[in-house]
Amino acid sequence: MILEVCIESTESAINAEAGGANRVELCDNLMEGGTTPSLGAVALTLERVSIPVMMMIRPRGGDFLYTDLEYKIMLRDIEEAKRLGVHGVVFGLLTPEGKIDKERTAKLIEASRPLSVTIHRAFDMAVDPFEALEDLIELGADRVLTSGQEPSTDQGIDLIAELVKQAGDRILILPGCGIKEDNIAKLVSKTGVKECHVTGKHQIPSEMSYTNPKVFMGVPGAPEYEKTVVDPNRIRAYREAAESC
Repeated sequence: MILEVCIESTESAINAEAGGANRVELCDNLMEGGTTPSLGAVALTLERVSIPVMMMIRPRGGDFLYTDLEYKIMLRDIEEAKRLGVHGVVFGLLTPEGKIDKERTAKLIEASRPLSVTIHRAFDMAVDPFEALEDLIELGADRVLTSGQEPSTDQGIDLIAELVKQAGDRILILPGCGIKEDNIAKLVSKTGVKECHVTGKHQIPSEMSYTNPKVFMGVPGAPEYEKTVVDPNRIRAYREAAESC
């Protein structure tokens, strides 16, 4: 079982490796579903861990219909990812009709090689998951991250199982979103997946002794005086549960 841990800091990368993760996906802004991380975070993460690092290529939150400028930013970020030495990149693009943007995706995959390419949960917003999967196989993507087009893998488990059968040995299905220590064994047993995408996070309170309750730097009411970091003990628990089946 390959455990990929979704992270947004070098500290979490270190903790994930300590817990037995096989790979990390480095993002920024996970509250928005993940965006492209800073080059400094990527470089330092590569220095501090020995497991493969996948880099999110997503210029903003929201939908996956990108302007020409945003698409050029993605191409430039892929160049930087290769320069820094990451092991793979993660992206996804759709047409206005909810289909895979085959032309642009093909160019991004070509620009990414020889890196590994994961198509992220833009796939879960596609109008036809079976057609989308065939398109991505044709384009040569290495894996697809999906919750089975549902809010969590628990709810999407039946579709995930169907996608695994459809994919065969042509592409990897990487389930993610809502995977917990108490449901990963069921997911692996029912679908036959070989990789899982987990978070294993916990919150650490801020060490600030003074706070201004009237001012927010982001969304009012969001927790700004704590940070989310991977818990290595949770990663160990994921592995034990997954391998038990």
